[in-house]
Amino acid sequence: MTQTAGPDLNKGCGAVALTQPARQVHLAVLAAFAHTGRAPMRRDLERIARAGGADPAAVLAELAERDVIAFGQAGEIRAAYPFSPTPTLIQVTWEGGPTTYSMCAIDALGMSAMLGRPVTITAAEPGTSRVVTVHADGGATGGDCCHAADRTCGYINFFTSARAARTWAHATPAVTGTVLRQAQALRRGVAEFGAFMQAGDGTARP
Repeated sequence: MTQTAGPDLNKGCGAVALTQPARQVHLAVLAAFAHTGRAPMRRDLERIARAGGADPAAVLAELAERDVIAFGQAGEIRAAYPFSPTPTLIQVTWEGGPTTYSMCAIDALGMSAMLGRPVTITAAEPGTSRVVTVHADGGATGGDCCHAADRTCGYINFFTSARAARTWAHATPAVTGTVLRQAQALRRGVAEFGAFMQAGDGTARP
């Protein structure tokens, strides 16, 4: 079960409109997380932008404005949807890959389609810390506003049951969303992140 909150869950929509230099940096960030589980340094992003003949400051500002990457006060990455550079309640792993963390439950469910491989999601249910394990394989399972990292990610979680989700939501006044069944949440995740790492010809980036 996934408890969603907030009016806008389409964090991935901004990636579609990125300029080529920004898209190149965006893909490099996602590839770094997929290969190492860690965020690249800001200086690495600036280097990639320069190599593409672009102004690094403009490229990073575009990524932040489109809300595909969020930066902290020191300028380093604090969110690169669907990945989180710091541990969260939701861990995502796959065979031969690093241990990664997702920004929210929807993000975790979209990772398999984005990476083109099965993933295992291990989450702690808010309020009880009970372990929720989900296996996802592609599309199947076993403006002037704040970033999604601040607006919705902390409220989109995995739960052991709809009742547990509603109990948590009742105790969390900031939640204004609804409870999604696993299949509904998976469809959202795939729709948001399934094509995130694809090149222009539709093939998946390594």
